Amino acid sequence: MPAHKLRTQVAIIGSGPAGLILSHLLHRQGIESMVIETQTRNYLEERIRAGVLEQGTVDLLNEAGLGERMRREGLVHRGIELRFDGRSHRIDLHELTGRSVCVYGQHEIVKDMIAARSANGGPIYFEASQVQIHDCESESPRVTFDQAGEAYEVACGFIGGCDGFHGICRPSIPAGVLSIYEKVYPFGWLGILAEAAPAAPELIYASHESGFALLSMRSPRITRAYLQCPPAEDIAAWPDDRIWEALQQRLGMPINQGPIIQKSVTAMRSFVTEPMQYGRLFLAGDAAHIVPPTGAKGLNLAAADVSVLARAIAAWYRDGTTEQLDSYSAVCLRRVWRVQHFSWWMTSLLHRFAGRFEDAGGFDRRRQLAELEQVVTSRSAAQTLAENYTGLPFS
Repeated sequence: MPAHKLRTQVAIIGSGPAGLILSHLLHRQGIESMVIETQTRNYLEERIRAGVLEQGTVDLLNEAGLGERMRREGLVHRGIELRFDGRSHRIDLHELTGRSVCVYGQHEIVKDMIAARSANGGPIYFEASQVQIHDCESESPRVTFDQAGEAYEVACGFIGGCDGFHGICRPSIPAGVLSIYEKVYPFGWLGILAEAAPAAPELIYASHESGFALLSMRSPRITRAYLQCPPAEDIAAWPDDRIWEALQQRLGMPINQGPIIQKSVTAMRSFVTEPMQYGRLFLAGDAAHIVPPTGAKGLNLAAADVSVLARAIAAWYRDGTTEQLDSYSAVCLRRVWRVQHFSWWMTSLLHRFAGRFEDAGGFDRRRQLAELEQVVTSRSAAQTLAENYTGLPFS
């Protein structure tokens, strides 16, 4: 059976935040796009992921007309808390920078953006299979895919590669074009969602002899929490009672308990692809880079990437200039590497590096505590943390 022939200005592969924000930003510039996604709509709208939004991401969503529910339901945090050595210290983000962060789950952003694209008539092809990229080095790239037993071929001007770390976009670039930079950490995060009111009004980051812990939230009724654990840990080794006990020990405080409705273990890595473009294929978000979640930067980096890309594509369709397209990688990578440094620093500051990664005599732990002490006693050190945590300017 011949393929259905489709045409659009920008074919976007992946309907996570990067792909959906890009599609919406292009729509506001009068540029047609089509989103192709391998997962179901329900999977994307229910998948619990990141939830801390930088000020720049909040501003971008508001300016794009996507922030109504976020403003109503998001939890604005003007500070964070650091706990170590039996003490607690608040970093006043707003006082130090004039900016805040907002806790609003990634799946909620996805719901909002899918609804907005549907309302605007923006096509999203869910449950696509056999997705392939063709001729991206030419002026006439194509994307082919199957859906519900039908074959499709999409002719387009540009391809947005927004399909995540395990997607097909990055591997579609010929061997030898990309340079890959990667660091794998000797631990992971055991994350939970629990039906329990958060025990604190702001995020708590704890460095403890037994390992790192983070107390967060997704709503006034849902607690999100994390524990440092081995990267290949068996989730069955962590019954609910053990999780609550470890959280209370590492946080050094009583916390509200309730039914744990989700458990997962995530390995941690830093990863960067250079360049982030090949021909008319442009990588964005997790397709191009991964950061350890300690600094809460993954979704925010994706938003920054596509804000740059949308402007570049709009400039090309408006007046045919390629300057912004040609500089896409360089512009994005400046921010990516600064964020990589911050995420690595936060991770190194708060986690225990066991075994061969940490000396047996305790030097590294003492050094770590001294650095934490500097952060909470030096205004300039606290301000550096606050500036990076609330977000570097979008380029």
